[in-house]
Amino acid sequence: MNIEVKNRKLNAWISEVVAMCRPDAVYICDGSKKEYDSMMEKLVAAGSGIPLEKRAGSYLFRSDPSDVARVEDRTYISTSAQDEAGPTNNWLDPASLKETMKGFYKDCMKGRTMYVIPFSMGPIGSPISKIGVEITDSPYVVANMHIMTRVSSKVLELLGAENDFIPCLHSIGAPLESGRKDVPWPCAPIEQKYISHFPEENLIWSYGSGYGGNALLGKKCLALRIASVMARREGWLAEHMLILRLTNPEGRQYHIAAAFPSACGKTNLAMMQPSLKGWKCECIGDDIAWMKIGEDGRLHAINPESGFFGVAPGTSYDTNPMAMDTIRDNVIFTNCALTDDGDVWWEGMTDELPAHLIDWKGRDWTPESKAEAAHPNARFTAHASRCPVICKDWENPAGVPIDIFIFGGRRSSVVPLVYEAFNWDHGVFLGATAASETTSANIGAVGNLRRDPFAMKPFCGYNMGDYFQHWLNMGDRLGNKAPRIFYVNWFRKSDEGKFLWPGFSDNSRVLKWICERVEEKAGAQKSAIGLLPLDGALDLSGLNIPSENMKELLQVDPVEWKAEVPDIKAHFDIFGDRLPERLVVQLQELRKRLG
Repeated sequence: MNIEVKNRKLNAWISEVVAMCRPDAVYICDGSKKEYDSMMEKLVAAGSGIPLEKRAGSYLFRSDPSDVARVEDRTYISTSAQDEAGPTNNWLDPASLKETMKGFYKDCMKGRTMYVIPFSMGPIGSPISKIGVEITDSPYVVANMHIMTRVSSKVLELLGAENDFIPCLHSIGAPLESGRKDVPWPCAPIEQKYISHFPEENLIWSYGSGYGGNALLGKKCLALRIASVMARREGWLAEHMLILRLTNPEGRQYHIAAAFPSACGKTNLAMMQPSLKGWKCECIGDDIAWMKIGEDGRLHAINPESGFFGVAPGTSYDTNPMAMDTIRDNVIFTNCALTDDGDVWWEGMTDELPAHLIDWKGRDWTPESKAEAAHPNARFTAHASRCPVICKDWENPAGVPIDIFIFGGRRSSVVPLVYEAFNWDHGVFLGATAASETTSANIGAVGNLRRDPFAMKPFCGYNMGDYFQHWLNMGDRLGNKAPRIFYVNWFRKSDEGKFLWPGFSDNSRVLKWICERVEEKAGAQKSAIGLLPLDGALDLSGLNIPSENMKELLQVDPVEWKAEVPDIKAHFDIFGDRLPERLVVQLQELRKRLG
């Protein structure tokens, strides 16, 4: 090994994996730029990475068409009792799952180098941070982990001889026989893909996929599925939430944590440039928040990641100029289209379509082509420090105090633009019943309505009935220092199918009302579902929205909401006796208010 490892548990684990996976070599990562550059050199030499002439230090990768998104139906929470995993997770018995995966892991790294990646989720040494070690046979994973986590030999120093860490084992599942030429994106067939979590052991095993959330195990696997279990155990929150700082013209800061399902505009909101004069938005994180109660009794949040793994299609200088500036250079692009002059392109990036591209499958593309040039779930990986509106406190080890929680989803009807929860229990009910129309970030039919509680359905590492109870318990502990809870829907459409709200930078108008509610400076009217803005309470200065559109945006139709109730009940029923009684009461009260 190139670096001496002093940690006994880590040494034993490395030896165990070497004996099982049989790599040709073992390399301990140190997180240096030299190491990153060497990974890219290997990937370019293998035909995997394409250097982009137009973007310094940037590369384009094309995945196998079978390996383009998180594979939720191949993702498992493996606990000794099935009920601990709950009805929203795929469960397999730990002993039999390990047996199956050991069969796949046997000799799976032959012909490849095994990389050992020591990484910190959160600033190295922060009391809120956690240490993981990912073993992988993919240099693409090493390069992405460099951006998305804090990979460093300092992590090994922090581990010392005896300190614990979260072991994350990954293989692309494509051993390379001697003399055989590699393919640009090696991976296993779909039926051999396994993304497995063993929460009772804080252990992650992933096999067969080289893509994002299936292979970068610090991301959804550790930072949400395993961390959510640790958070419940230890009394904190690990959430699928962006974190932003909003500053009003008087200099008052508000910290907002917001949960939306993937591809519902989280990154856009996290990097929003307010259209309202004098308001300032700064990004702390765009995807994951870890929150602990501080000595002041308030909830303090860190972004455990150090980069953005963002959805490229739809990102443009119109929708998210700060993201576009973030990805000017030193970026890893995956499944985007390639321009003739050595740049990337995706749908929604420019109004004018290029005359010719090479699409994400490596084929010629013109505006007449039927297929999309970039995959709908094409991605960019960029370091957070490159974001022009990154908050100076984004790496503050103590975190930032959260004032506001926002839940939301993509709904073309029924749900109004914004409303406030009556109280904490009602806010938990809003989070627990959140629903969104599906997008290409999830495998499955696009446009179906899917209940996605707290935007955590694919990411909660234990029974979600218990997860709801944990949120209620946290509210009890926070008392009057609990953040206020709101629900938003930027995606409501007219009968003609047109968006009623301009969205993007104008979402600052909704956030202004939310902040003014926290300050008790803005009016609200009670409705059956929550507190809605009073007429004229939303700042629409400079906007030309017809009054009938605003009426529709804030409309709560009791008939439509009564039709939602059976679906909410059916959703709650799947949790059986694990559903907190306090949420049953919330549903009963909603029924009463609807009349």
